[in-house]
Amino acid sequence: MSVRDGDSLGLVDLGATPGDFVDLLKPRVMSLVVFTAFAGILLAPGHLHPVLAAVSLLAIALGAGASGALNMGLDADIDRLMARTALRPIPSGRIDRETALGFGTVLASGSVVLLAFASNWTAACLLALTIAFYVVVYTVWLKRRTPQNIVIGGAAGALPPVVGWAAVTGSVSLEPIVMFTIIFLWTPAHFWALAILKRDEYAAAGVPMLPSVASRETTTLNILVYAVLTALSGLLPTVLGYAGIGYAIVAAGLGAWLVQRAVLLRRAGPQDERRHAGRLFGVSILYLFALFGALMADGVIADLLT
Repeated sequence: MSVRDGDSLGLVDLGATPGDFVDLLKPRVMSLVVFTAFAGILLAPGHLHPVLAAVSLLAIALGAGASGALNMGLDADIDRLMARTALRPIPSGRIDRETALGFGTVLASGSVVLLAFASNWTAACLLALTIAFYVVVYTVWLKRRTPQNIVIGGAAGALPPVVGWAAVTGSVSLEPIVMFTIIFLWTPAHFWALAILKRDEYAAAGVPMLPSVASRETTTLNILVYAVLTALSGLLPTVLGYAGIGYAIVAAGLGAWLVQRAVLLRRAGPQDERRHAGRLFGVSILYLFALFGALMADGVIADLLT
């Protein structure tokens, strides 16, 4: 049977390598999860032994990877229809669907237990909620049903700093909720910019991403609104007294840059839309990494001065 056979869904196992299993974990997505979770751990009050902090961060990373593997297993039928995802391990036939689902399930369970023993059960339960939300709420329920899939489903990607914070404190307070809010509001503009570039692929796969089912005007307006909300939320740590004026200056500059790119996309004609969408997508990645980097730097400096 060929991988291209219509009923195979990419279930032909051509001999998986360790690298194929790493690909199942969506390492690029995992890097963002690890970074924001580390921010939660670093900024949380209290103390967690460095070894336990490292193990906790590993557990969160494995939980994110498990979500990616389960997502790929459940989405194998549509992944093979899109050029962006057709070379993933399951559609290309390097790993079968059942193996991916089993691997993801074992990894998800192991990551939750590992986090519980390395830190506490509050953090472990939050990690379990993160995995379940991404797999069940986003992948199974929302993704194929509503253009708001990434808006609601983005909550899963926004939870890692909350999990990291809870790993240190055993609780959740306003500070990690602010970090959650920033990522939650950032996700739609970030992902819809990418979806503009892949509009035809999502339409062919029957996935109702906003750019594939709404007009250009509606899509770019929604992106601009979320970019503005993201920029404003980036100032909350200073407004609420959790960060200093230096952070606020960086956040304001980054927010202005993000909004500028969204405005340029909004004004772009059809011939320039893809170019501006690609630039907004790139800027959005830099925005989040730089913003959380500035937030962590502010926290370290504040600790040194006290």
